[in-house]
Amino acid sequence: MAPLTLLRQPAREPRAVRGAAGSRRRRAPEARDPRGGWGGSDGPSERQPGPVQELSVEAEEPGEAPVRREWRCPREGTVLLFPGQGSQFVGMCRGLQRYPGVRDMYRLAEKVLGYDLLSLCLEGPRDALDRTQHCQPAVFVASLAAVEKLNHQQPEVVERCVAAAGYSVGEFAALVFAGALDFAEALYAVKVRAEAMQKASEAVPSGMLSVIGRREANYKFACLEARKHCESLGIENPVCTVSNYLFPDSRVIAGHLQALEFLQENARKYYFKRAKMLPVSGAFHTRLMEPAVEPLAEVLKSIEIQKPLLCVYSNVDGKKYMHSKHIQKLLVKQVVSPVLWEQTMHSVYERKQGTEFPYTYEVGPGNQLGAILKQCNLKAWKQYKHVDDLEDEETAEI
Repeated sequence: MAPLTLLRQPAREPRAVRGAAGSRRRRAPEARDPRGGWGGSDGPSERQPGPVQELSVEAEEPGEAPVRREWRCPREGTVLLFPGQGSQFVGMCRGLQRYPGVRDMYRLAEKVLGYDLLSLCLEGPRDALDRTQHCQPAVFVASLAAVEKLNHQQPEVVERCVAAAGYSVGEFAALVFAGALDFAEALYAVKVRAEAMQKASEAVPSGMLSVIGRREANYKFACLEARKHCESLGIENPVCTVSNYLFPDSRVIAGHLQALEFLQENARKYYFKRAKMLPVSGAFHTRLMEPAVEPLAEVLKSIEIQKPLLCVYSNVDGKKYMHSKHIQKLLVKQVVSPVLWEQTMHSVYERKQGTEFPYTYEVGPGNQLGAILKQCNLKAWKQYKHVDDLEDEETAEI
């Protein structure tokens, strides 16, 4: 089989990536293209992704007739999950440069970003890697590097992939994998998004609070009282809201620091079993990120977006992306909207009782999405595997 390649020979200079050796990736994995491989012409290919469930009738671009997807046994298909910010660690991608596609990614990333991303991932320092403007591109590239590793070790997993989902910035990697976005252009969009979110987070003292609640917990009421507390301190239009739905009884609340401190101090009152501040500098996926909306919207208007060649699920509503305009709209909305990850997992793995679950692969640094899947759907998690960003000992000796 031809190697999985997320980069192609330059067809044109990407409008959003001036000076970068960008390229268009218009193909799904080889199994989706009867002509085989990732090279060749840019003409249309037969798209044959099967659904995770049984039959799927999806709309193409607005105005086009729906396409009926062929049925595929769930166990024959695979699902790929792409992690988000917070999964990064110093040393990730060590040893993966043995795969040609990975080397190409990091060479191009340096041109797009203007700094040596690979050295930052391998050597740190950690404080620099953890900054929003750096860690989002780092996780994006590292996740796609893990896909290259997976394709090298188990190409059939990539060929049989029928669905993908990415957590926050992980959506960009999922869309690149699905053929909807070009690698270089998507990386540039991630760069703009990360820098704008970094700037927005520095404008207001804010953060994120990870909460494990009891069944009696009322998150909306707790956030309302936290906002009233902020108003009593003289803070105008305070923000305190659920920004991430992880799994039953687990939420991330984001907003002004004073609101989050109030919730920590009153955790017992609101039936929170645990309330822990996350090591981030901003209230992501809340309206405090509104300054980041316009920069991202502008860059997404300037790049080419195509309909995914397999099912990709949105964080905004937990449903499948249907066409390019839909992707453009929801990627912007996602910046200020809560991440509906629990709802997304229900959408991906919804099936009739007795139907088998597909094999799921988390590709990239960390295994947080696997831990969340275990809490959301234990039966689906039993078919879960993690493809990390470290070289395996056996292959490292080859």
